[in-house]
Amino acid sequence: MRPTLRHLLSATTLMAVTAFAQADTITVGGKNFTEQLILASMTTQYLASAGYDVEENAGMGTTVLRQAQVNGQIDLYWEYTGTSLISYNKVTDKLSPEAAYERVKELDAEQGLVWLDPSDANNTYALAMRHDQAESLGIESLSDLADVINAGEALTLASNATFYSRDDGLRPMQETYGFEFGRRNVKRMDQGLTLTSLDQGAVDVAMTTATNGRIPALDLTVLEDDKEFFPDYALTPVVRDETLAANPALAEQMNTLSALLDDATMARLNARVDVDRETVEDVAAAFLEENALL
Repeated sequence: MRPTLRHLLSATTLMAVTAFAQADTITVGGKNFTEQLILASMTTQYLASAGYDVEENAGMGTTVLRQAQVNGQIDLYWEYTGTSLISYNKVTDKLSPEAAYERVKELDAEQGLVWLDPSDANNTYALAMRHDQAESLGIESLSDLADVINAGEALTLASNATFYSRDDGLRPMQETYGFEFGRRNVKRMDQGLTLTSLDQGAVDVAMTTATNGRIPALDLTVLEDDKEFFPDYALTPVVRDETLAANPALAEQMNTLSALLDDATMARLNARVDVDRETVEDVAAAFLEENALL
C-alpha cells in the first residue's frame, strides 16, 4: 500500500510540475516596422514548433518594448547593439562592432538581460536619395550632402520620430557633418512611409536602414557615411535571464537562428513583405522551412 501511495504521490507531483512548466509562456516581442515584425513572427513560429508555449506581442515602440522586457512583460526580442549602447545605456564612445557587443552585453546584464550570439545583419541607419537627383547634385556621401545644403540648396528630409530625437539620430549627425536641414525642411512620419515619400518626390532625402528591401526596388542611392557617424547595429536576440534559466535550451536554439541572418538575407525578407506584398507570417514560415527549422 505504501509503495503504491508513494508512487501515486510522485506521479501526481510530476504531473503538477509538468503542468506548471507548460503553463509558462514565452512572450516574444517586436518593434513596429517590417524587419522586426518578420523576426517576431519567425521566432514565435520557430519556438512553437520546438514545443514552447509562445505568445507574440509585436508592433511596439522601441522604448516601450525595452521597458516591457526589463519589467518582465516581454521575455525575448531582437535588439540592435547600437540602440542599446546609445539609447538605453548612453554610451557615446566610438567602439568597434565587437567592443560594442561586449559593452551592451555587460551593461544589460545588470538589467537581467542576456545578449545571445549576434547575427551578421547590421541594420544601421542610413540616408537615401533618388538615384537621378543624387547624381545630378553630385551627392554620394553625407559630406557631399552637407556641402550641397551649405551651398544653399534647400533639401527636405523624411524622418521618423525616433530618428528625429535619438542620440544617434538627426541632430548629432548634422553636428558631425556640419550642416542642418532646418526644422521646416524635416517632415516627420511613420518609418514605413519615408521611402514612399522619397519615391513619390514629396521629399529629397529619407532616413532608412541598411537592410530595407525597398532600396534596390526603388532604385535609390544610399549615401556613404564617410565619417562613420552611425554605430554598428548588429541584430541580436536578447532574452531575460529568468526566462533563460527556466528554458536552458533556448540559447542554443536562438543562436542557431541568429547564425542564419545577414544583411542580404534580411533585405530579401523585408522586400518580400514591402515590395512583393507577401504576409509577414508567410515570409517568416518560408524562411524557417528553407532552413529546416519548421
